[in-house]
Amino acid sequence: MALINIASILADTLRVLEKTTPPGGVELLSYKRNRSIAIIKKDTVKVRLQEQGYQEQEIDIPLSQLARELKAMIKREFPRSRKVRMIKFQNPKTLEQLRQKI
Repeated sequence: MALINIASILADTLRVLEKTTPPGGVELLSYKRNRSIAIIKKDTVKVRLQEQGYQEQEIDIPLSQLARELKAMIKREFPRSRKVRMIKFQNPKTLEQLRQKI
């Protein structure tokens, strides 16, 4: 788990996703861990976005539209944040674990 600057989170997330094998992905969490965006790579051309926080939604989109959707979600979920937690995972089942909230 690493704290990443919000200005570079989009580029860092896309770079990590290129190296990830399906069904792995990345989870972005607020500092207090009460809001999150999970990006699960389904195959080489599709990803699933799971948003939990101000809005609750799950959408499947092509990898080509990921940057635009993710940018909008980051602005909505982390409006005043300067740092965001990034967690890489290999199995989407790890998203269901309870995390300690600060």
